[in-house]
Amino acid sequence: MNTAEGQQMNGYLEAQEQWDQRLDQELTWSWGHRPRSEAMAPPPPLAASTPLLHGEFGSYPDPSLRLALTLTPQALHIQKLRPKPEARPRGGLVLLTEVSGCCTLRSCNPSDSAAYFCIYTYPRGRRKGRRKATHTFQADGAATYEENRAEAQRWATALTCLLRGLPLPGDGEITSRLLPRPPRLLLLVNPFGGRGLAWQWCKNHVLPMISEAGLSFNLIQTERQNHARELVQGLSLSEWDGIVTLSGDGLLYEVLNGLLDRPDWEEAVKTPVGILPCGSGNALAGAVNQHGGFKPALGIDLLLNCSLLLCRGGSHPLDLLSVTLASGSRCFSFLSVAWGFVSDVDIQSERFRALGSARFTLCTVLGLATLHTYRGRLSYLPATVEPASPTPAHGLPRAKSELTLAPAPAPPVAHSPLHRSVSDLPLPLPQPAMMSPGSPEPLPSLSLNGGGPELAGDWGGAGDAPLSPDPLVPSSPGSPKAALLSPIIEGAPETPASSEFLPPTPDGDPVAVSPGGPLDHLLPPLGTPLPPGWVTLEGDFVLMLAISPSHLGADLVAAPHARFDDGLVHLCWVRGGISRTALLRLFLAMEHGSHFSLGCPQLCYAPARAFRLEPLTPRGVLTVDGEQVEYGPLQAQVHPGLGTLLTGPPGHSVREP
Repeated sequence: MNTAEGQQMNGYLEAQEQWDQRLDQELTWSWGHRPRSEAMAPPPPLAASTPLLHGEFGSYPDPSLRLALTLTPQALHIQKLRPKPEARPRGGLVLLTEVSGCCTLRSCNPSDSAAYFCIYTYPRGRRKGRRKATHTFQADGAATYEENRAEAQRWATALTCLLRGLPLPGDGEITSRLLPRPPRLLLLVNPFGGRGLAWQWCKNHVLPMISEAGLSFNLIQTERQNHARELVQGLSLSEWDGIVTLSGDGLLYEVLNGLLDRPDWEEAVKTPVGILPCGSGNALAGAVNQHGGFKPALGIDLLLNCSLLLCRGGSHPLDLLSVTLASGSRCFSFLSVAWGFVSDVDIQSERFRALGSARFTLCTVLGLATLHTYRGRLSYLPATVEPASPTPAHGLPRAKSELTLAPAPAPPVAHSPLHRSVSDLPLPLPQPAMMSPGSPEPLPSLSLNGGGPELAGDWGGAGDAPLSPDPLVPSSPGSPKAALLSPIIEGAPETPASSEFLPPTPDGDPVAVSPGGPLDHLLPPLGTPLPPGWVTLEGDFVLMLAISPSHLGADLVAAPHARFDDGLVHLCWVRGGISRTALLRLFLAMEHGSHFSLGCPQLCYAPARAFRLEPLTPRGVLTVDGEQVEYGPLQAQVHPGLGTLLTGPPGHSVREP
């Protein structure tokens, strides 16, 4: 390496170290089982190319193929040693961002002294989306099984620590004692989400990946509107490390408002929540996908990306918007409040739910054909801090009235089928069959509590002994994982019925609202004058959108500079007088987050801490997180970091050389 190359590498490592230090300051790892208020010591920063482990292994099922493995903070490097050395074989770079988990295995043949560890990856193909690939390595460098097992577990432990953001000892021994108990997740599935494919996607993709990550979980299928809301109100939250919804944005709306309905809402709302996109409206999942450093994705690709992030753990504070409606009721929003074109499209598309996400495209075209304007008054409290500056391509137009603003093998468990009833906790969940790397035939099922797959002997032909799970962290009878969970009490919260639901919407369904939560200290009572410092605009609007995260849909980046915890609500509105063609251009550009760079004079933006919307048109549609609410004046205030979102680690563009 010459002097120039050495300086370049030093600069690269210094930049990487600064980035790692920044991530350590910003990210809280949720799988550490510490309360959010407790300070967490970040792991020491490591350069991306720092070798952590290096060793020689055999390949399974062909042990004559010898491999050199090198583990770094970002990837596992595989080199072929024998029979034909290859420094960069195909598939020789396994990025940790594509790894769901790993496990240790042992041979069922008592005379086999080798131990094994298996890595589950989901690399992206050249033309298609992610496909599962399994790498199994044979640790056989020692004479006894106990020594080989210790080596296999050392590698599996180090890899698991990297995946979950757990610190590795600088010069200490890497053993399975570094790993805490497996995190316990409650999965709530809306089986009717995503054109009825949510349940199939859950069984075929989500459950195998979560098991590969070594996460413990129980699963419930929701049966009706507000079912999830009722479930979380009776939940013993101390027994769960997170609640994850498998549906669209609507199910998470129920969960968050259910947590804020509880008498202990101040602690309950700190429970980490996550979302795996199995519905047609997947806006928050799109924002999580972007936060994780993945390219924009839809459908199965988006689901696999978000599942990979969930497997790695890691949470982020989540701003919630307290929305007070005309009747005086409150609900909490994690996504958006919409009026005009956006809410019209959202509600009208319900007729075409069978089309999935295509229903929004269809109703956008129909809405453009019958474009309406709405008379109203928008008031907002300007942000006192500068929002994150967008890139030059995302320059934001300023509203004329606010020119100062800038934008041990576990005991066997009998398998039972998955049920819809809440009385089935805990559920031993059967796993879908796994595929061997070279065979289209499925392998035997893997056990949830076994810690890994049972690899069939037909991998290497007749005579090869199958491998059985050898878990890193065995479950003892008294461990939290093996303990029975408290029953979930399903029922209405202990509040007057009049405060639980709004008057029925035009389609007859009551909309649940939340009476709990923090006080809105920035808002005067609805209908009273606003205090000094507020900005008020009155006129004709085509749409008004108040959004918290960056995405309005999985492929619609409405506020490209927004963050989950920036303490802002991002107000975007389009004034009357815009042509249908110009409005269409805005939505097409929104797919890339470049709509603000079009220079559209009718498009305006302002970051705010609170706002009030007073529709002056007698009829219209208002939505909160895509759910229709009563029409009339409303006001809202941001509560910074009130919730906690399971996001996985933040992504960045630095790649290994």
